[in-house]
Amino acid sequence: MSIIIKSAEEIAAMRQAGRIVGEILEILSRQVRPGMKTSELNIIAEEELGKRGAKPSFKGYHGFPASLCVSINDEIVHGIPGERVLRDGDIVSLDFGAVFDGFQGDAAVTVGIGEISPEAKRLVEATEGALAAGVAAAKCGATLGDISAAIQNYAEPRGYSVVREYTGHGIGREMHEDPQIPNFGLPGTGPVMRKGMTLALEPMLNIGDWRTQVDDDRWTVRTADGSLSAHFEHTIAITDDDAEVLTKGIYA
Repeated sequence: MSIIIKSAEEIAAMRQAGRIVGEILEILSRQVRPGMKTSELNIIAEEELGKRGAKPSFKGYHGFPASLCVSINDEIVHGIPGERVLRDGDIVSLDFGAVFDGFQGDAAVTVGIGEISPEAKRLVEATEGALAAGVAAAKCGATLGDISAAIQNYAEPRGYSVVREYTGHGIGREMHEDPQIPNFGLPGTGPVMRKGMTLALEPMLNIGDWRTQVDDDRWTVRTADGSLSAHFEHTIAITDDDAEVLTKGIYA
């Protein structure tokens, strides 16, 4: 495993990409509403990228056809925007990446459409909390396992399962770099965090079992048991102190 350490100049460039991602996710989170087609969200994301002189990370990546992933209710990740209409009570995960000046930013947020159930609200809040726990554990000198364990130990005592087949990852000039960052693990294991590492942490929590299945479109991942799922993600940089969140937005 070869983990890339970024210079201060490279992290500054990633900060710009991350700010673009955070800003656009904030715009999308404010505009999402019942009756909206998921394709409309993708159009907004692409328009906002153009205004900022950035490019999408996802579009064309291994053939993915859109700039934004939109995953609804029991869909976990990689939902393809299209003609589906959002309904009151849905929870929607928006996963988005941008490339600016050769560097990547990647983040996700789950939002409720109209009035959502108390069960759904608790799931969304717990997933956001699991991300915060992972970020808090991401310190210089800590191990990768410390981050993974912090996410798992936040989620499971609250009654949620953590998705195991899909993980966080290193990020920089490429969207996916080493290391992979599972949302479960043992403290004190794995690589030691060093200043200059840049990571995308992304807990995915389910109300039911952690197992997943992939739709016939070969992209959309959903819970195998049909239970609700939520997803939050931030791109962070390891510093001498607390990790710096590079994709701050409405959910930071």
